[in-house]
Amino acid sequence: MIRLEEIRSFLQSGSESSGNDQQITQIRSLDDADFGVASLGWCSDKNKENLIALKGGNVIVSIPVFTEMKEQLPQLHLIPVEKPRSAFLKVLQEFFADKKTFGFVHPTAVIDPSVKFNPDTVHIGANVFIDKNCVFGNRVTIGANTVIHASTEIGDDCTLGSNNTIGGVGFGYEMNEENAYELMPHIGNVVLRNRVEIGNNVCIDRAVLGSTLLEENVKVDNLVHIAHGVKIGKNSLIIANAMVAGSVEIGENVWVSPSSSIRQKLQVADNSLVGLGAVVVKNVAEGSIVAGNPAKPFEKK
Repeated sequence: MIRLEEIRSFLQSGSESSGNDQQITQIRSLDDADFGVASLGWCSDKNKENLIALKGGNVIVSIPVFTEMKEQLPQLHLIPVEKPRSAFLKVLQEFFADKKTFGFVHPTAVIDPSVKFNPDTVHIGANVFIDKNCVFGNRVTIGANTVIHASTEIGDDCTLGSNNTIGGVGFGYEMNEENAYELMPHIGNVVLRNRVEIGNNVCIDRAVLGSTLLEENVKVDNLVHIAHGVKIGKNSLIIANAMVAGSVEIGENVWVSPSSSIRQKLQVADNSLVGLGAVVVKNVAEGSIVAGNPAKPFEKK
């Protein structure tokens, strides 16, 4: 069990000392009817009025909310911090989430002898297949049934979920003399830089030449397709059911919303947002928002 004092100490939140011996056994949303004295949650500034209805519990709040409302809420143990949601995330990671374990390779995993990795710093699940000449960094986690094709490079602190195909051949054909389509050989690879996270049922194709590249801290949700030769910049998020076609270049800090599609060879510049279900057929300018089919710039009102 976790005591309130441990959480306050971890967050370096020392403005309140009451209730330090309170045991916290539940993580709950503030609108959960069962939120009670042993529960921990967090509250954004815009939802601060919701605190009044609570009969008891422990809540991470911003310093301004704490200062404004502490006298109104004697039934609550408030934990003041600079950024409540970020602090809540850190508490979950430290005290409640399952810790990643390394030094594990499931006996059903098939790994080519040419693969370069440290077995003490990976976690490889059941039925994983890793082809020749792959290179892994440290603290890499690969979920069950994932296939990683030849020459894929994976950096440090990367997480790949289950049922993914990384480095397969993309959809590129050329008409031959007999008017039949022939598959273009894909002799490139996939490169995942440090701290890339891939969900489940994701397909990332190898490049025809060079690399399909995901830079540091890129996050890819479930059911995403990233085609051959795509490049995605740092801190960008590609969310469920998105399709990124061949040779697209996505900048840094870009948000690609669910079920959106980006046509081949386009550029989506830094700090931009592709809206829900958008069909992108033109380049997206830096810092802009596009939405619709075809996607057009969206002006904030």
